[in-house]
Amino acid sequence: MAWIILLLAGCMEVSGVITLNEYNRKKRSYLVFFMIAFMMASVSLLGVALRTIPMGTGYAIWTGIGAAGGTIVGMFFYHESHDWKRILFISLIVIGAVGLKFTTGA
Repeated sequence: MAWIILLLAGCMEVSGVITLNEYNRKKRSYLVFFMIAFMMASVSLLGVALRTIPMGTGYAIWTGIGAAGGTIVGMFFYHESHDWKRILFISLIVIGAVGLKFTTGA
């Protein structure tokens, strides 16, 4: 269950980054409320997950989900570069997160 919570925390992190980008683009003040809510949910869920998952592993996966997710969203929805090098390094982040999952006893 902790791994599902950690995945949800990562998704909230990506949602916060998306709303931050939308705020920068549109300057709608209500987006700040959503960004703060997503970030607070993300950190809260991370805290719950870290009760079971080792801190180093949980934090690495949480930041990996945020980094990879933000980059993927940028590529598909904000027309950022689809360069093969970006895809390679995103793949390495995902491979690292999966590797941490399989080497953690939790």
